Amino acid sequence: MTLKLSKLPKRTPVRISATFPPEIHAALIDYAHIYEQNYGVKEKIEDLVPYIIASFLDTDNGFKKARRQLAATSKPTPRPPKDNIGNLAREGDK
Repeated sequence: MTLKLSKLPKRTPVRISATFPPEIHAALIDYAHIYEQNYGVKEKIEDLVPYIIASFLDTDNGFKKARRQLAATSKPTPRPPKDNIGNLAREGDK
């Protein structure tokens, strides 16, 4: 059986907290079980979820297009030049 998600790479575990409806939780339990059957490695749901989400985002063409558009229209917040920071207090000293 082939899963869309490949075997997870070695990584440092990160703790996450999320709330899921019961039907999604049940599906995640099943996914973890099928993952174990396919790869012979038991993974916790909380370790699989970030990779499942990443896989979904990587294959969502509408999201990728909108994200590119968002990046193209987003302008960085202007910052004062470094030379002006701290010089304001010194002007009165002159």
